[in-house]
Amino acid sequence: MYAAPRRTAHSLRVDIGFASERGRRPDNQDFAAARIPGFGGDGRRETVAAIADGVGGAKGGRDAAETAVRGFLDGFFGMSATLGASQAAGRALDAINAWIHGQGLVDPEREGMATTFTALILSRRAGHVAHVGDTRLYRFTEGALDRMTEDHTLGRGDMKNVLRRAVGLESAVRIDHATFPIRLHDRFLLCSDGVHGALPDIRLRQILGEQKSPQQTADDIVQTALEAGSADNATAMVIDVIDIPPAEQMEVASAVARLPISKLPEPGTLVDDFRLDAIIAEGRYSRLYRALDLKNGADVALKFPHPRVADEETYRFAFVNEAWVAGRVRSPWIGEIIDLPPERRTRLYSAMPFYDGETLEARLLRQPRVDLREGALLATRIARGVAALHRASVIHRDIKPDNIILLKNGGLRLVDLGVARTPQLEDFPAPDIPGTPSYMAPELFAGAAGDEMSDLFALGVTLYRMFTRAYPYGEIEPFSRPRFGKPAPLAARRPDLPSWLDATIAKAIAVDRQDRYGDVIEFAFEIENGVQHARPVAAQQKSLHDRNPLLVWKLISASLAVALLLALLRR
Repeated sequence: MYAAPRRTAHSLRVDIGFASERGRRPDNQDFAAARIPGFGGDGRRETVAAIADGVGGAKGGRDAAETAVRGFLDGFFGMSATLGASQAAGRALDAINAWIHGQGLVDPEREGMATTFTALILSRRAGHVAHVGDTRLYRFTEGALDRMTEDHTLGRGDMKNVLRRAVGLESAVRIDHATFPIRLHDRFLLCSDGVHGALPDIRLRQILGEQKSPQQTADDIVQTALEAGSADNATAMVIDVIDIPPAEQMEVASAVARLPISKLPEPGTLVDDFRLDAIIAEGRYSRLYRALDLKNGADVALKFPHPRVADEETYRFAFVNEAWVAGRVRSPWIGEIIDLPPERRTRLYSAMPFYDGETLEARLLRQPRVDLREGALLATRIARGVAALHRASVIHRDIKPDNIILLKNGGLRLVDLGVARTPQLEDFPAPDIPGTPSYMAPELFAGAAGDEMSDLFALGVTLYRMFTRAYPYGEIEPFSRPRFGKPAPLAARRPDLPSWLDATIAKAIAVDRQDRYGDVIEFAFEIENGVQHARPVAAQQKSLHDRNPLLVWKLISASLAVALLLALLRR
């Protein structure tokens, strides 16, 4: 076997394991190899894994298997990148078949040489199969094992294992082609008949599901086949998909356009193998449910649009936007969107992991109030999430406490990317430019679409509200045109907080965008640096009036009553 390094470029990443044993045979006529983009300077971007099993009893079986795999990889990656994967695979295999068949006719040492052949080609988000003979390709996903190839054997009586098709058997080869979508965490198995002839599918599914590394899994499959009495060479190659490139905008938009917006489901019902357990939140345009994915047992959150928005293209665009952006930004501080296969989803909704925790809005409304240490930690984490978006040229445009989830394990997720803006995507129509008024920067009210500076402003308002439960410029009503004066000082509402924090947040929410920080990382650094180096603020003893004004007025009233009574008695 030969293989290039296992990490691919262009966001498609795989891990590969390989094992092969001759077993009871005097030699090993199996051959397998894998190749990824960039190996040898080729221009194609696919990842290819192939396996071949030389036809038993024929001369040159091993040569045929190795020639088929090596020649296919060289031929495929030598094809123009403008050729599709299936077309390039067909041309490469046709050329190999002609050469092997010709050698079997003219070389007595290789008379009748032939081989089975199966190749898996991974291209962005699609898989392609080129197959001849009885080597096999399996896909293991979400606990299910699917065989992706058909054995080209007679399949009955004493001749059941005799091949009907093989590379080199005839002057022209008939190739089975198939194309299918690939998913994150798909696991593929390429194996010879020395494996699948000894191990039933149920046993293969058990081994593949043990969640070991691809190399350990391949070793286990081969050893288990030999222990089960395999009398043939046993070869297994395991390929794990550990990252895939995100869908293109048109790809996502096309999928969303086909999905109907149906009546909101009730808790307890099943939707596409999701059991809806409870309503988490109810909004004007959508309803959020906690649900259980019956395919893998994971807790998820599903967001369904309300039927009244069925004709609103803006709302459909928000679903496209959120899925497209979430697929491009990977950060521990950003909420994920689960990429569901098209065949599973029968209506419009979005799926995301269920984040066990509370929103920042819920946290700031309960006691004790957020103090300096807790607030600084939350601020820097939120800033890292926003910075991750900005590095990907994504503007969130709706940063606020309701869109920040504080996890019970101490983590944090910035969610709701439906209104985010990116240079690559068409934006919302001008009347629908999104945002929550109390967190919107002044330039947004003048018609700006939003950028890093407006996100910084919203982050500053979010932190101001986190500490004070108020808004620096007052609460702004929708559809109003506010006048931005001087913000209410932080210290006026939280005298226990240091003056440097007041100045830091004030700079982030400056009315003139030129007066703000250069980016959110600079803002986060100022907060971190302030906490580490500033002196702690001495707690100020509150007056009795500040602590309990009602009691003060009761005491004053009682004193006046006593004074009045004494005056009356003296008379």
